[in-house]
Amino acid sequence: MLPADREALQAEQDRLAARVSTRRSIDDVRRGAYAAFVAFVGAGLAVKFAWDRWGWGPPPARPPGRYPLLFLVALAVALVAGGIATASFVRARRVMRVEDADFARLQEIRDRMGIER
Repeated sequence: MLPADREALQAEQDRLAARVSTRRSIDDVRRGAYAAFVAFVGAGLAVKFAWDRWGWGPPPARPPGRYPLLFLVALAVALVAGGIATASFVRARRVMRVEDADFARLQEIRDRMGIER
């Protein structure tokens, strides 16, 4: 291997090693997991409020208000959090693909240079 080629590979290896040292996609996965949990709790509350208002069983002692505000708020929270979770997981997957490609290239460079893993 020529010294110029080795220097170019070493520079690329250093750049990729710095980029791959932290996985930024994990932050998006964490954000998505938190949002998915909030969406799950919000959906559960929406179902509970809907059941209390329109479900089977004895009618409530006090009639509910004119508008199902608690149900609508819980449903809105669940939908917004679900959208955030979906967007975070999609972004995380897109970033993971780039990180995986960078890591594969780094391994290829290290193999060509004869560097131990």
